[in-house]
Amino acid sequence: MPEVTPLPLSGYVVDVHYVGGVPTFITGDGAIALGTAGRVVKPHAGGILASALAVDGKSVITGGDDGKVMRTTADGTSRLVAERGRKWIDVVAAGPGGAVAFASGRTVVVVDGAGKVHELERSRAVLGLAFFPKGLRLAIAGYNGVGLWFPGTAAPVQELEWKGSHIAVTLTPDGANVVTSMQEMALHGWRLRDGQHMRMSGYPAKVKSMSWSVKGRYLATSGAGVSVLWPFFHKDGPMGQRPLELGGRQELVTRVACHPIEEIAALGYDDGMILLSRFSDREEVLLARPNGSPVSALAWSANGLELAFGCESGAAGLVDLAR
Repeated sequence: MPEVTPLPLSGYVVDVHYVGGVPTFITGDGAIALGTAGRVVKPHAGGILASALAVDGKSVITGGDDGKVMRTTADGTSRLVAERGRKWIDVVAAGPGGAVAFASGRTVVVVDGAGKVHELERSRAVLGLAFFPKGLRLAIAGYNGVGLWFPGTAAPVQELEWKGSHIAVTLTPDGANVVTSMQEMALHGWRLRDGQHMRMSGYPAKVKSMSWSVKGRYLATSGAGVSVLWPFFHKDGPMGQRPLELGGRQELVTRVACHPIEEIAALGYDDGMILLSRFSDREEVLLARPNGSPVSALAWSANGLELAFGCESGAAGLVDLAR
C-alpha cells in the first residue's frame, strides 16, 4: 500500500486541486489549505460553495455565500474577480484565456480574460457550467437541458433540450460532445455535429462526480457500487457500447479522478476507502483504508505520482505513489 500523509482539516472538503503544483484543499467553512505545512487562507467572509482550477493551473477560483468570486494562487494571495451583494455563488467554472464564469439563481456571469463582464439571464436556475476547450463559449446546465452561449456576441443561445433537471455539465476534451448529470440518476449527452442524443442510465444514485480519462477516451462516473466508464472513442460514442466497470464493492463510489497520463483511475467510496484501478485488466491497488466518511474530493498531481483526497468529515491526505 502506498504511503499516505494525513492532513486533518477544519471542515467538509468541497474540492481539492493542484494549484501551481501545490495540493490545495477547499473546505466548506471558507478555508483554503495550501500544501502540507498548515498554511491556511480565508478569502471569503463565509463558506465556500464551489471551486474550479484555472486552465493554466496557477490559481483556483472560488464562489462563496458572501456573494464573492475570488482567485487564489499557490502563495496564498487572493484577489476579487466579481461580487454580487448577498447572493450565493454556488456554481463556478474556469475557461481559456483566464475567463471565469459563475452563476447565482437564474443569472450567469462571464468575466473574460480582459476583465470585461458579460451577463445572461436564464428562465430557470442554473445548476452547472462548463467552458468549451477553445474559444469563449459556455455550456449552461439547468432544467430541461443545456444552453450554449457565446458571451460578448449577438449570437442567440443554442438550446440542447431534454426533459428533466440537469445538475452538472462537462464536455469531451475535443469539444465535440456535451454530457450532463441528471437529478433523475442518469447521464444525458448531445453529439454536437448532428444533435444526436446519448442516454446513459442505470445508476442507483445521482452522478455527482465525472472525470475524463487521458485523451478523453472514457468518461468515468460515480453513483453506483462500481465506477461506470462510458467509452467515447467509437464513432457513435457510448451508444450501443458496453461501459467499463471498475472497483466493484457494496459501498457507493462517491468520487472519481482519472490519471493524467495512464488509463487508470482513483475511486473514492462512501466509507472513505480509495482504490486505484487499471482499465486494461481491472487490477486494483488499495490507496486509503475506510475511515467512515464519504470521499468528497480527489485530484492528481500533474505528473500522476501523487493523489490528494478529502472527505466530508474533514479528513484529508496525500498518497505518494512514487515510493
